[in-house]
Amino acid sequence: IRMAVSKSTLSIVFIVLGGLAVLFGIVLVFVGPIIIDDQIVKNVEINPNNGLSYTMWKDIPVPFFMSVYFFHIVNPDEILKGEKPTVVQRGPYVYRENRWKDNITFHDNHTVSYKEFRQYFFEESMSVGDESDVVTIPNMLVLGASVMMENMPFPVRLLLSTTFKTFNEEPFLTKPVGELMWGYDSKLVDFLNKYLPGMLPTSGKFGLFAEFNNSNTGQFTVFTGQDDIGKVHMVDSWNGLKSVDYWRSEACNMINGTAGQMWPPFMTKESTMPFYSPDACRSMELVYQRPGVSRGVPVYRFVAPKTLFANGADYPPNEGFCPCRQSGLLNVSTCRHNSPVFISHPHFFEADPVLLDTVNGLSPNEDEHGLFIDIHPETGVPMNVSIRLQLNLLIKSVFGISIFHLSQSGYIDGPVLNTFRTSLVVLPMVMEYMQYIFIALGLAGILGAVMLYVNDKVRGLLCLFCILIILKCNVAALKKWTARER
Repeated sequence: IRMAVSKSTLSIVFIVLGGLAVLFGIVLVFVGPIIIDDQIVKNVEINPNNGLSYTMWKDIPVPFFMSVYFFHIVNPDEILKGEKPTVVQRGPYVYRENRWKDNITFHDNHTVSYKEFRQYFFEESMSVGDESDVVTIPNMLVLGASVMMENMPFPVRLLLSTTFKTFNEEPFLTKPVGELMWGYDSKLVDFLNKYLPGMLPTSGKFGLFAEFNNSNTGQFTVFTGQDDIGKVHMVDSWNGLKSVDYWRSEACNMINGTAGQMWPPFMTKESTMPFYSPDACRSMELVYQRPGVSRGVPVYRFVAPKTLFANGADYPPNEGFCPCRQSGLLNVSTCRHNSPVFISHPHFFEADPVLLDTVNGLSPNEDEHGLFIDIHPETGVPMNVSIRLQLNLLIKSVFGISIFHLSQSGYIDGPVLNTFRTSLVVLPMVMEYMQYIFIALGLAGILGAVMLYVNDKVRGLLCLFCILIILKCNVAALKKWTARER
C-alpha cells in the first residue's frame, strides 16, 4: 500500500511539473519572440538612455580604415601623344579613420540632428610603403581645366595655356604620396585663390584629400525610431534639404535611406539598404546577396547592384545622372566644381568592358574590388563593411585616366563585439533554445509518471524514448548554435 501511495504521489508530481514545463515552453514559443523583438527595439532606437547602442552611434568605437591605391602612370609622355595610358597600382597606403558625432540636438518630432567629424592617421604597419613614396598621376588642375575649357574661345584657351606655363604646371604630377593626399604648395593655386576666390574647392594647399581631414559630412537630421522603429536612422534632411539639385530628375535628387552607418532592424532577404552619400552627392541602394556569419554573429551580405553606375541607356532610371558615358561610370562633375571627374568601382569592376581597353594595367575581380556590407539583420547593425570606389579623370585626347581607388573598411571587434553578441545575439538564442528544452523536459516528466504504472519491459522502452527525445532536442540546439558560431 505504501509503495502504491508513493508511486501515485510521485506520478502526480511528475505530471504537474511536466505539464507546467510544457506549458511554460509553449508560452515561450509565442511570447519569446515578442520579448526578443521588444528588447531589440529598445536597444536600437537612438536614445541617450540606451548605453550600448547610443555609444556605438555617437562615438563609433568601431575601427575604420581607408586604404588608398594610386595608379602610377608609366608612360606620361606617350599619353600626350595619344597613346593608351599604362598604369601600375601602388599601395595600399592605409589610414585609420576616427569618426565621432557632435552638435547633437534632439527634436520634438522624434528626429535628431548632428554633424559627424572625421580624422585620418597614417598606419605605416598596415601599408605597403610610406607617405614619402613617389608616384606619377594626372595633374587635375591642368588636365581638368583643359577639358572644361575645350569649348571656350581660342583667346581664353591660349590665356589658360600661358598661365600653366608661367607657373610651370605640367599635365602630370610626380610627388610623394603624402603631398598628393593632404596638399602641396602650388603658385598657381595661390594665384587663383588670390585673384579668383571661390574657383577652387580649397583655400590652402591643393591635395586629393586636403579638405577631408578634420572635416564633417554636413548636418544630418535622422529619425530616432522612438515613435516608429521602422524609420530609425532614416534621413529626414541633410543640411536642411530634403533633396539636392545636382541631377536632372526628381528621383535622382532625392535623399533616401540612412546616413550609411546603421539601418532599421528586422531586415529580410527582400530588404534593400538605401543610404545617402555626401561624397558621391547621391543616394545609393545595396541589395541582398547571401547569408553568412561574421565573428560568430549571423549576417546578411548586401552588395552594389550592377545597375548602380549603369548609364541611362542600359538602365533608364539612371537617366537623371547623365550626361552619361559607358555603364560603370558616375559623372559627378556637377557637384565637383564642374571638373571632369567620374566615380566607378575599382579597376572598372562590373563596368562596360570597353573601359578596360582604355587603360593598360587593370584587372578587376569581385574579391578585391566589390563593394559589400555584412549586416546583422535583426538589429540593422553592420558587422563588416568594405566600401570601394575609384576616381577617374576625363582627358580629351584619350577617354580618361584612373587616378586612384580607395577602400573604406570597418568591423566590430573587441569589447564592443562581445557586448553586442551577448546582448543581442546570445541571450535571444538562449531564450529560443529554452522553449524547446522546457517542452522536452515536460514531456519527459509526463512520460516518467506513466512509466511508474507499466511493467519493466515497457518502462525500459519508454525510458529509452525519453532519452532520445532529450538528446534530439539538445543535439538540434547544439547544431544550430555551432552553425551560427561559424
